[in-house]
Amino acid sequence: MLNTSVVSHWVSVRARPGHGAQLGARLSSLISPSAAASGCLHFALQKSLTDDDFWVITGTWADPSAMNDWFAAPELNLFSELLTDLLVASLDFQTFATVTPAQAQKAHVAACDRLAG
Repeated sequence: MLNTSVVSHWVSVRARPGHGAQLGARLSSLISPSAAASGCLHFALQKSLTDDDFWVITGTWADPSAMNDWFAAPELNLFSELLTDLLVASLDFQTFATVTPAQAQKAHVAACDRLAG
């Protein structure tokens, strides 16, 4: 079983060519309200050092409920706006739970069993 007491999200956003600065400025509006959200342990916006059009947003949350509350926050409408305004070339949103080494190994063995079966 996964340890779901602490969860995180990772969002990668690629701007349409030449729109990286504009995308970053818009994404920066998420920092303060998200970092102040109940249950937020860490929130960051990062810009690629090698690609001016690539940004990553990460957050760590005390529990799944806190992360889900953030997903429902009005400021997350920004992602729809960015797509509507044609600033985004790609968007990938992932969520994660912490696993122990034993849990990771068990998941690997289970995946190998499915492939062999």
